[in-house]
Amino acid sequence: MTAAAHSVQAHAASPALPPFLAADVGGTHVRVARVQAGPDPAHPVQLLEYRKFRNADYPGLSAILADFLADSPRPAHCVVATAGYARDDGTVITANVPWPLSARQIEREVGLDQVYIVNDFEAVAYAAAQVDASGVLQLTGPATAPRGPTLVVGPGTGLGAAVWIPTPHGAVVLATEAGQPTLATTTELEMAIVRQMLRDRSHVSVEQALSGPGLMNLYRALCAINGQVPTLGSPDAITAAAMADQDAQARQALDVFCGLLGSTIGDMALQYGVTGGVYLAGGILPQIREFLLNSSFVERYLNKGPMREALERIPVKVVEHGQLGVIGAASWYLGRQDA
Repeated sequence: MTAAAHSVQAHAASPALPPFLAADVGGTHVRVARVQAGPDPAHPVQLLEYRKFRNADYPGLSAILADFLADSPRPAHCVVATAGYARDDGTVITANVPWPLSARQIEREVGLDQVYIVNDFEAVAYAAAQVDASGVLQLTGPATAPRGPTLVVGPGTGLGAAVWIPTPHGAVVLATEAGQPTLATTTELEMAIVRQMLRDRSHVSVEQALSGPGLMNLYRALCAINGQVPTLGSPDAITAAAMADQDAQARQALDVFCGLLGSTIGDMALQYGVTGGVYLAGGILPQIREFLLNSSFVERYLNKGPMREALERIPVKVVEHGQLGVIGAASWYLGRQDA
């Protein structure tokens, strides 16, 4: 992942590039920062100001950016990392953000010269190299790996994924919609859960199990299968009850979640030709780190027949850094200025 930092080193040393805005738009929260290129090549993005906002408190992203800026001078540029697919016209196809996003509309409403929109996990892929070792939890594999395609994936309001790919001309990032393909199951219980979920939908995607709302889906399906009435109303309540061993359905749901996550990450690593490592970024994983360590995640991740040996060579780590999205968005922007 070291080349991700290399792509912005020219600007890290240049004081001429003015500060700009970077925002990370998730399904529940928006994180906004005023940033500039920093002097440290290992951490080329310098945060000048940083705030976190609840989506439900605002009618749209323009209102959040206006609140963040208040009466301070408007920067010329803003880069927005968001879940979904960014169209060429500056709008976004997304299932997880509560209001429409349009770069041109934000420019008009906030008074900015240029707004860029990038896939959130594409941005996170650029930022993973800048996370200190203290913010990393090793799940399996060697401590390091040869430079090669690296997967960044994370379950939050949805499931995002991107692949960082080194090339002779600098790194590129492949944005994906890895949360949308059909969920693959392995055990009889998982198959029963999918059958239950198919009663009220025609397609069970990966993120309908592997996300915060997905954990709710698993819990409700298990309650139905086991003849129990659901009593927990949020992913946080389910994880808390599961880790405290206070609710059998919650614990079973989190067990299934971890197993499916391991199996799905193993599939992705093989599909994308990953050799440089897997980073599980953000989302709900930092809340369940001990549960995840003691779950079937690693066993299921490695359970790929003759491909087990290849997966054993790939480091798999949980990255804990609440500002990854804005740092990644800023890194993406700085890389464009260097292009």
